[in-house]
Amino acid sequence: MAQQPAIPPTPQVTVPTPAASENRDTQESYFAPIGGSTAKKNTVSSFADDRARARSRSPKSIVTNAGQPPPLPKKPPSTTSPPNGVPNGHLSPSSAASTASSYWRSISRSPSPLGLIPIHRSFRNFVHRHEIPRKALHLSIGFFTLSLYSRGISQHSIHPWLLGALVPIASVDYLRHTFPRFNRFYIRVLGALMRESEVDGYNGVIWYLLGAWTVLRFFPKDVGVMSVLLLSWCDTAASTVGRLYGRYTPRIRKGKSVAGSAAAVGVGILTAGMFWGWAVPKFGHDEGFMFNGQLTLPEVVKEAVGWKSSEGVLGGWAALSIVSLWSGFVASASEVVDIFGWDDNVIIPVLSGIGLWGFFKAFTS
Repeated sequence: MAQQPAIPPTPQVTVPTPAASENRDTQESYFAPIGGSTAKKNTVSSFADDRARARSRSPKSIVTNAGQPPPLPKKPPSTTSPPNGVPNGHLSPSSAASTASSYWRSISRSPSPLGLIPIHRSFRNFVHRHEIPRKALHLSIGFFTLSLYSRGISQHSIHPWLLGALVPIASVDYLRHTFPRFNRFYIRVLGALMRESEVDGYNGVIWYLLGAWTVLRFFPKDVGVMSVLLLSWCDTAASTVGRLYGRYTPRIRKGKSVAGSAAAVGVGILTAGMFWGWAVPKFGHDEGFMFNGQLTLPEVVKEAVGWKSSEGVLGGWAALSIVSLWSGFVASASEVVDIFGWDDNVIIPVLSGIGLWGFFKAFTS
């Protein structure tokens, strides 16, 4: 039997991988000719594939013309805070403290909105939110004024003392704005009685003294005393009620609500009724008082309606009720109005005094 020849092993053929530039030639040599529509479709597909590769974040799918690897992605911006003093677009207490005092009034009338007064951060509810020490001082001025009236002290002997206190307090305020170290000491000692607007502005006590001195110096005694009482009690009531319930009522203007104005009206009515209905009869009144318990129509009105001179006179509780209602309205209106951005401690007593003086001038003989 003949011996079969050995079968040689199958040879291994290594086919070199064509380069990127040879892909198109390889396709043309291995495949049949491509028509126009198919070529156009392949071109669009290749273009879209190239764009997708360009948008990819993978370095392996992006090759530049020069064959260099793509640049690394940029690092995200640092979240660390810049050093102190470098502006970063945010408001800081130190930068806000150097602005004009009207800036704080445009933000809010609430004390220490940014915490520049240290004691406001320690006692947020007692000092910061409810202003208990400041309101206590505000209320005490009214009781002190009523006490002086009950002892029969004339307003002409009081207003020189108010002017004497105004000069040193204003001088101290000027010094603290001139010397920052003294200002910091001043804020630490009296910060519980201050608002944020007074850090770089003038102290509210200055305007309080100025308003009280004006009405006691230039108005009759009963009008001057009543104006100080309206400042002391109506302004405090409007501020307290407005902070608590002002958000639930319509706003009259910035920082003034219907709730606060209604509180000022109510307290003004009670204050006028207490003063002219109880304090004046109990402790007596001077000859210079404008309200003697009676109201009368002006002579021009009586002549127009044909009334006699003795007619058109109202007294007793009816006259006191009308005066009380007018006092409450005057107090509320003076608390709401804004005149050139002046402080309420000046506007309320002065406008209240003018309103009461004009009313009595027209309806008292």
